Amino acid sequence: MPRKKVDTTTKEVKTPASPAGEHRKSAVSVQKSEKPSYYFAVGRRKSAVARVKLHLTGDKSFKVNDRDIAQYFPGELAKTKYLEPFKVTNTLNRFTVEAKIVGSGLNGQLGALIHALGRALNKLDTEKYHLLLRRKGFLTRDPRARERRKVGTGGKARRQKQSPKR
Repeated sequence: MPRKKVDTTTKEVKTPASPAGEHRKSAVSVQKSEKPSYYFAVGRRKSAVARVKLHLTGDKSFKVNDRDIAQYFPGELAKTKYLEPFKVTNTLNRFTVEAKIVGSGLNGQLGALIHALGRALNKLDTEKYHLLLRRKGFLTRDPRARERRKVGTGGKARRQKQSPKR
């Protein structure tokens, strides 16, 4: 569902209750339904947040934090993971992707990127891609996160202090 631009203009309106037919300015919103130049989505994993823009036009590049994606996520395993949403929907090399990712480590950031790409592709054409992306798990936010440390555990989440002997 693409975002619609709302153009707010001021317009003079005659109010019947006003004495002597005074004019009052009021804001009137008019919706313009243009096809957007990009689709935006946010993905999360652990403490990482990925903000992705899928541009419909451009040079078909893939940038993460103003760096090439192959440089940011090196290796074949990472490449197969971040290209998977495009392979599932048969949209490989059709978009220019621009992503900003903050927080967590590389694996958390990669998971957040995949989540955001799935959401952006879903916005592009919900009827066509929703079921494919849902079945592969690209629309589901992974709830697993770091467990907080508890009091009296000696600095770790589940570690117990050594019990005295005898």
